[in-house]
Amino acid sequence: MIIYGNKKFIQIDFENEEEIENLVYENYEYLFGPSSFLLPKKIIKTYDGSGTIPDGFAIDIENENWYIVEAELAKHSVWGHIAQQVTKQIIAAQQITTKELLVEIAINQYTENNDIKEKFINENIQEINVRKVLDEILAKDPIVGIPIDKISEDLKQWARTLKLNVRLWTIKKYVDLEDQNNIIYEFPEEYKPDIDTKEETIKQENQNHKYIYDVTLLDLIQSKLLEIDEEIEMQYAPMVGNKKASKEDKKIYKGIINNDGTISVNNKIFNSPSYAALYCINNAGSPRKTVNGWTSWKTKNGKTLHQLRMEYLQMVNKN
Repeated sequence: MIIYGNKKFIQIDFENEEEIENLVYENYEYLFGPSSFLLPKKIIKTYDGSGTIPDGFAIDIENENWYIVEAELAKHSVWGHIAQQVTKQIIAAQQITTKELLVEIAINQYTENNDIKEKFINENIQEINVRKVLDEILAKDPIVGIPIDKISEDLKQWARTLKLNVRLWTIKKYVDLEDQNNIIYEFPEEYKPDIDTKEETIKQENQNHKYIYDVTLLDLIQSKLLEIDEEIEMQYAPMVGNKKASKEDKKIYKGIINNDGTISVNNKIFNSPSYAALYCINNAGSPRKTVNGWTSWKTKNGKTLHQLRMEYLQMVNKN
């Protein structure tokens, strides 16, 4: 149950698969990351020409990954529905013709959508290199991305048998006890999947291994990579039309690292770098719903929090 003022929200089931699918389309960045964009449904074919239609394809520019996206409901049979459907999608998605098709769709989206163009600009990818970058990303094996309302044990075990990396996210639905039309949804924090089969395999080989998802600012403070009361900085300005903002248009935001691992910005406290960065870019006039605060914030030495996080992982995972 979630309590907000005098309202009580109780968890309920999704009405149908279309509801969770539409929710993923509207909020995909909370799953695949702020540098991702979603390609719509498209029929793709296996070697022998058998067609299948995933719920979409996501491309994560920053991490150079791409996903087969299949939003599901736990009430669907793993063996009679999910496994059969996704297995067919995996085979079809790895065809050269499929990857060529997805590159063309991605190029069209880049050309027509300034929000997507801004994501490439933020990753310092020039327009002349967009196709090359997309070709390189799509040349890799896809990740199977399954947002679902509940993860069964059979689904976990099946996912672990696949050669491809599988990521499962739980999305929950709550309804106002007194007003059935008042609905809220719960998404994972910081794009963290409930199950990441690649990370699980690494964990099995090294029980002390730490995931990138689990690193907090408090970890960086305790390892002396960050200091309490240290000042961090980020700069941002929304695009003007389809052009990158000039240096003169950028706003500079200062943050302070607190002893509990939170960040203070303009007398507001945030429990993650991404929430702090999102507050700043919205303040600068951007309508974006997500941003990677780990790559946005820099220390006085010019290092991003992401760089410090990777240094931390190298320290703790070196054995």
